[in-house]
Amino acid sequence: MSTIYEPEHIAISKSKGIRIDWKDGHHSEYNCAYLRDECPCASCTGAHGTKPEKTSYSQPPKDLFPMYKPTIRMSEVEPVGNYAIRILWNDGHNTGIYSFEHFRRICQCAECQNNSKE
Repeated sequence: MSTIYEPEHIAISKSKGIRIDWKDGHHSEYNCAYLRDECPCASCTGAHGTKPEKTSYSQPPKDLFPMYKPTIRMSEVEPVGNYAIRILWNDGHNTGIYSFEHFRRICQCAECQNNSKE
């Protein structure tokens, strides 16, 4: 595995999100709403020809008076081998396995956003 995808340290707050310090010196932060919206599982991405079931927790509400939705948070977080983290969410979703490569690919920092535009 390339050091770009190797975490040096992972800090997890079930109510706030995940911060990863990478071995190559990069730092990434992901809030819970963004991570839930970026779930890489087959249901959420529409793999196997199904319609994607993407969430929109990180988007502002479309209605002036939206229905109440509990704040998304992680119920459990489990390591998957040496390559990923499985997150179980308080909305009942539990099939997302977030590889370290996926985490790095969805990093929202200015440096990564500029690199993705090139």
